[in-house]
Amino acid sequence: MKGYEPRSSSSCAACKLLKRRCIPNCIFAPYFRSDECKKFAKVHKVFGASNVSKILIEVPEEQREDTVNSLAYEAEARLRDPVYGCIGAIALLQRKMVELQHDLAIAKDRLARCHATACAAATIPSPDILHAHVSLPPFPDFSTSSDFNDIFCHSSSSQLLSRHETVDDFNQIPYIF
Repeated sequence: MKGYEPRSSSSCAACKLLKRRCIPNCIFAPYFRSDECKKFAKVHKVFGASNVSKILIEVPEEQREDTVNSLAYEAEARLRDPVYGCIGAIALLQRKMVELQHDLAIAKDRLARCHATACAAATIPSPDILHAHVSLPPFPDFSTSSDFNDIFCHSSSSQLLSRHETVDDFNQIPYIF
C-alpha cells in the first residue's frame, strides 16, 4: 500500500466520526488518518460510509488510495455544486478554454494584418488600418439548456459576437477573469 504507515493506537478518521472502535484491519484506516476527519466527513456526507466501504472492498488494493482521492475530490465538488459536481467545473473550464482560443484567433488575425500592412507600407500603420474589420473563426455551438447556460455562461467576449460578425476594435471585447 502506497504511503501506508502502521498506525498508532488512535482511531482512524472514519471510526472517530462514526463513533466506533477502530479495529486493526479497518478498511478506512490506511486512507483516512486520524487527523483527516474533515476529509472523511465530506466523503461520508456525499457517499455514505457503507457505500465507501463497499467500493474500497471491490477495488484492488493498489488502486484504493487513488479511489479514496477521487471520492474525496468528487465529494468536495458535489458539496460546492450539488447539481453538477466536478462535471460542472470541467464544463466551465472547457468553455473558458474554447472562448480563449477564439479570442486568441482574433488577436492573431489582427496582428497578422497589422504586420502585413506595416511591411507593405514600411511605416507605422495609420489609425484607420488598426480599426479594420476582422473576420471571426467559427465558434462552436454549446448546449442550449437554460440551466446550464445560466450557471456557466455569464458574461463573455464570445457571447457578444455571433458566428459571422466582425470586430471593429478590441475595446468591444471585455477582459474576463
